[in-house]
Order: sequence, then C-alpha cells, then structure tokens
Amino acid sequence: MKIDTTNMCSHLQRKLFEEDGGYHSLWIAMQDDPELTAVVRSRQLHIYRNGRKVLVLAGKAAPKVIREDGICELLLKDLK
Repeated sequence: MKIDTTNMCSHLQRKLFEEDGGYHSLWIAMQDDPELTAVVRSRQLHIYRNGRKVLVLAGKAAPKVIREDGICELLLKDLK
C-alpha cells in the first residue's frame, strides 16, 4: 500500500512508520490486506475496507472506530 504522506500529521507519520510507533503493527497488517485502502484527509489517515470507512487515525487524538473490523481489533489490542 502506498499513500501520499505530504499532508499527514508528523505525529501520525511517526506512529505509523517507525518500528516503535503505536500504529506500526497496524500499518504492517494493512500491507498484507488487499481489501484495505487508505487516504490522507485533514492530516488524518482514513482507512477503508471495500470502499467503506472503518477507522480514522490521527496523530495526537484517539483513533475513531467507524465500523467493527478485524483491523480495528488489532488496533485495540495494540493500545492495551
């Protein structure tokens, strides 16, 4: 998966792409799931499964679970 990080919050970039980041395992899982897509909007990462939004990740704010999904369960597991 390739996304344009130009307008992504720097805190979110660190959480996603650095190995010790809070969302890094989520990013790795997204790479292996062809049904997931992601778009940067308003400095946040919006994650979709088959065209339906499931999750919004922000740099400093808490993640917003829109729809129950396996990727959300992985995120909640990482946050504990």
